[in-house]
Amino acid sequence: MIIVLFVVILWYGGLFFQSFFLHRYAAHQVFTMSKTMERVTFVLTWFFQGSSYLSAYGYGIMHRMHHAYTDTEKDPHSPSYDSNLFAMMWKTKTIYQQINQQKIPVDSKFTKNVPQWKSFDSYASSRFSRLLWIAFYILFFAYFTTALWQWFLLPIALLMAPIHGVIINWFGHIYGYVNYKMTNTSKNLFPFDFLMMGEGYHNNHHKHASSANFGVKWHEIDVTYQIIKVLDFLGFIKLKPISIQK
Repeated sequence: MIIVLFVVILWYGGLFFQSFFLHRYAAHQVFTMSKTMERVTFVLTWFFQGSSYLSAYGYGIMHRMHHAYTDTEKDPHSPSYDSNLFAMMWKTKTIYQQINQQKIPVDSKFTKNVPQWKSFDSYASSRFSRLLWIAFYILFFAYFTTALWQWFLLPIALLMAPIHGVIINWFGHIYGYVNYKMTNTSKNLFPFDFLMMGEGYHNNHHKHASSANFGVKWHEIDVTYQIIKVLDFLGFIKLKPISIQK
């Protein structure tokens, strides 16, 4: 089952760097890293996200806007203001591209210390780069596919980052349970987040946005946070102190 293993690696590899680098570092800066480590992580994010690569700059700013305007008309992605998930993701894509291309004004409070590597992003986000990844995925599937049904996994490989976004930004505001009563619709998708490596504890995250650990209850194990602790112990990053208020 080489194809299944390949998609699983892309799923969790891309998800980890989206959560670790784009979300917890670029948007929330819950830890610090050297410029060299930052550049290495840029490249690894591109490697694992491939054709659906997301810029740390665009993602970081847009996510800060999401927290500032959650479930309002200014929210870049909210089920409360979009008729379906496809409409929401199209709106998200448009705002993300406008931020990256600096076509819309952005308040300075959203841009402060957001990592940016313009020369790399211009390539990694280019149509040329995305087409190369698409060609590679198709060739990989053509060589290793052993059953017709495996081809249905190809769109997942091609659109990995948007799919991750849909799960959290759409379903994470509709389904699940809450630990904290809030003025927004954020919810925790799973008691143990095996699918999204901790990103599914969305209600917890909206309550404690500056915390590196998205889990609160004993069963809410945040896999990404466990990896972050190891990287902190090894000296690759410097984790900031966590302050959780019940």
